[in-house]
Amino acid sequence: MSDTSAIISADWVSNAPFPAVLLHEDRSVAAHSAAAEVLVKNINLPNISDLFDKVNAKNAPHIQTAGVETDKGVVFYDLTLSPCQNGFLLFAKDVSLEHNLRAALMDSRQRFKDLVEISSDFAWEVGADGYFIFVSQRGAVGYEPDELIRKHCDDIVLKRDKKHSQNPFLSKTKLEREETWVLRPNGEPACLMVSCVPLFDEKNNWVGARGVCRDITEERERDAALARAYHRDQLLAYIVKTIRDEVEPSNMLSAAANATARALSANGCQIFRSKPESGMIVSAAFGEIPDEIPDLFGRLEQLGENEVGVFEIKDWLAIYSATRYRRTVNGAICLWRENVRGSWNDDDKILAIDVANQLGIANEQISGHERIVELSRTDALTGLLNRRAFFEDELPRHIDRLHFNNSPAALIYVDLDHFKQVNDVFGHQKGDDVLLLIRDFLLNQVRPGDVVARLGGDEFAIWLNEIDTDAASRRCERLLEASRFLKDYSGLPNKPLGVSLGLAIYRPDTHESVEMLIGRADAAMYEAKRSGRGKFCVAEDYTPTDAE
Repeated sequence: MSDTSAIISADWVSNAPFPAVLLHEDRSVAAHSAAAEVLVKNINLPNISDLFDKVNAKNAPHIQTAGVETDKGVVFYDLTLSPCQNGFLLFAKDVSLEHNLRAALMDSRQRFKDLVEISSDFAWEVGADGYFIFVSQRGAVGYEPDELIRKHCDDIVLKRDKKHSQNPFLSKTKLEREETWVLRPNGEPACLMVSCVPLFDEKNNWVGARGVCRDITEERERDAALARAYHRDQLLAYIVKTIRDEVEPSNMLSAAANATARALSANGCQIFRSKPESGMIVSAAFGEIPDEIPDLFGRLEQLGENEVGVFEIKDWLAIYSATRYRRTVNGAICLWRENVRGSWNDDDKILAIDVANQLGIANEQISGHERIVELSRTDALTGLLNRRAFFEDELPRHIDRLHFNNSPAALIYVDLDHFKQVNDVFGHQKGDDVLLLIRDFLLNQVRPGDVVARLGGDEFAIWLNEIDTDAASRRCERLLEASRFLKDYSGLPNKPLGVSLGLAIYRPDTHESVEMLIGRADAAMYEAKRSGRGKFCVAEDYTPTDAE
């Protein structure tokens, strides 16, 4: 290039209305336009230096975008560097607006993508034929994106029939938060919440739909579990209320068997209690019970706490659980259901355990009540019926039975002779031993069904069922004869221990009151004592008066 042309080139560059710079081969500035001052100040920036290296390498023009720091921020230029005689010619175009718009668009797209991925598990689009044509990168309910692409949406939707109106992926209207069940690749169901919009062409023909889905299977399973738990709590509350509403403890278990069988849709139910003297016994039953029941109690020993067992008997399927109080087995509950009605599910088993836990408390309450009743009815030393239980409960009950066959019965008052001397000489411990000896003696003298009671102190009573005067008198004679061994336990030689008896015969046709019968027997006993002790006297028969 001639000097004249160089000068012209420099003048042209200096007057250029856009950023332009003329540089020597050593990259020093020969001339620049007014709009290129920013470039001149940053000509040695690394990103501009790279541009020189690329032009030198190919000896050809090169275009590159570079950002330049200014007082107003970073300005982006499209730089064009071209080799010329004895140097370089650099042109620049301000593309900050386009660059910022492009960056904003990319940022917006990334933000939209992030929000879609956060708010949903996957995004999708189906074509007019119902096949998936787009699935977001995360895939769906176990499917990889490539697995769903070109797969018909009907193939994954779980429903009773194949009407398009029931498939949200084929919806022709906008849907928001629509729930649908689909099949995972392993065949397990999954619940999706679908939001979508339909797609139409310029002729308003439906050409597909696109939307987002969120897997809410765990939420629905939690909801279902909570609903089942609430249902179990309601049933348990009903059973517990049924038990507590019963005033009589003996009726509590019957009410529980009825309520539990109904709550668990069982054909029958049995509730057992453990009693020290007889082991496990059936305390309550409801509904149909199989004829043959296996060794249930042997099975209970194999059950841990809060566990249930299941066994089958012919056409029946049974479930059972032990009842416990303070971790000690005190009974069991067993329910039966016909096989055709299906097996016991987890909710049934949980409810059976909950009921068993409540029954464990109920069994203990009933046992405690029985112990209190037993203590209130029996003599603490001998274990015989006490005065109140004998006169107020046993005698009226036995007398009521006599009216059915009009049979007579006998009441014998037994009083010990010279028992006070035993206590005075040997002490009360020896006296208690003698009373226990008398108890065993009297029990050996009666028949099954007869009753022996301790009335207090050294007084006892015997009730003989269905016996006449002669037989009762012979019984008294045998009692006196058999009681002679008591002399060996006397406190003093001149005060021999023995018994005096008062006999009163009860006849149902006279309708004599219990109080009058007792009075006659008591009076006969004192008559025997006045007659010399060691004897028995028979009270005169009761004769109703006109007033009665």
